[in-house]
Amino acid sequence: MSTRTLPLLFLNLGGEMLYILDQRLRAQSIPGEKARKDEWTDVDRKRVMNDIISTMFNKKFMEELFKPQELYSKKALRTVYDRLAHASIMRLNQASMDKLYDLMTMAFKYQVLLCPRPRDILLVTFNHLDAIKDFISDSPGILNQVDETFRRLIETYNCLSDGEFQLIRQTLLIFFQDMHIRVSIFLKDKVQNSNGRFVLPISGPVPWGTEVPGLIRIFNHKGVEVKRAEFSTAGNYVTPQREGSFELYGDRVLKLGTNMYSVTRPVETHVSGSSKNLASQAKENIAPNPLAKEELNFLARLLGGLDIQKPAGGESGFRLNLFTTDEEEEHAAQTRPEELSYKVINIEATQEPGRRAELSRILGELDVAEPRPGSAEKGEDLLALMDGL
Repeated sequence: MSTRTLPLLFLNLGGEMLYILDQRLRAQSIPGEKARKDEWTDVDRKRVMNDIISTMFNKKFMEELFKPQELYSKKALRTVYDRLAHASIMRLNQASMDKLYDLMTMAFKYQVLLCPRPRDILLVTFNHLDAIKDFISDSPGILNQVDETFRRLIETYNCLSDGEFQLIRQTLLIFFQDMHIRVSIFLKDKVQNSNGRFVLPISGPVPWGTEVPGLIRIFNHKGVEVKRAEFSTAGNYVTPQREGSFELYGDRVLKLGTNMYSVTRPVETHVSGSSKNLASQAKENIAPNPLAKEELNFLARLLGGLDIQKPAGGESGFRLNLFTTDEEEEHAAQTRPEELSYKVINIEATQEPGRRAELSRILGELDVAEPRPGSAEKGEDLLALMDGL
């Protein structure tokens, strides 16, 4: 497991979340002069995007995120995204939040699977950040926050070896391996099967720095080529024209990680049979987690670093529905297996006496057991950490 995976996972999932929210906010927005008090306008959309992006790229939050650390459970990360999605006047109920998280995770899983080289995961991340910068192009302060994270990414990851990137890719695939949610866009494009598994292409550009398959070279013991043999391939492969840019500005060449919702079309998610079976097995076979206290420390640090803006005055917050109708949303909430549904957790990460109990409650939400003796020395200063935040 790579200890450098968490920032890439968080930023790419966050980028997908912003793509989805922007598309749904645009679809539900009403011209300002015609909008009622409880209806979305384009001004509201921009405000929501600015608030979420500003919170997501908070300097203190990024400092904690980039510290070398193991990946944590899906529920722990989901808790962070719940809080992030509600960093503005927007409110999502549980069914919409479940759908949002499903779309985020399946989109990034697909991108990781299709990356030509492990190192190209960084280009996917840069594509997400480039698009995020477009969302806040008229907000210089927030733009500077994103650029600072960009520079931190370049400094941290550009120097890593191909082997280290392979370990990062492997860590991501292990994280996603039991997720098989069917997404309508993928199904219509025939890149996903009805069981929720992706279809990998056998044609297209080969990874940068490699040759198109079809030729076998045979060398003698002195390293001199003595024979060649050609063979036919089932795919139609081509050589890429150039490598994508790993700098702050430039052509990424790779299209993975760009906004697939830029063309408006409805997006539905469905839980596949295999995912239901895996969820049931997981519920029956809950093993003790020796990282329970470390996971709680992680949440305390990260959520303590998020500066959430509460609606001012009489603002109660606007509700966003990720389904076509309220009836569809209610049906999704009722039919989704309990094991695959993550309860929306509202967390106040401020210096209040009640926060200790709140974080203890989160530990219960994470379905983690107490560590085995001697396995969690790092978590023994938990109470001191919570008091110090």
